[in-house]
Amino acid sequence: MEIKILGTGCPKCKALEKLTREVVEKNGFDASITKVEDIMDIMKYNIMTTPALVVNEKVEIKGRIPSAEEIKQVLSKY
Repeated sequence: MEIKILGTGCPKCKALEKLTREVVEKNGFDASITKVEDIMDIMKYNIMTTPALVVNEKVEIKGRIPSAEEIKQVLSKY
């Protein structure tokens, strides 16, 4: 699965990236994680607030930092 973390580099964006990487590693998900910081690329996803978690080009979570359990549930669907 392809995971993208959308965010310009703010503390919340970095926290979401760190948490997502931990969940993927801990649960053995087969995933590539990319950080998208370019505002023009972020705008293509039609979100107004960051950070956002995108899985296989679908925006799953936006505007907040989810719990590790919530990230795990989202990734389990893929």
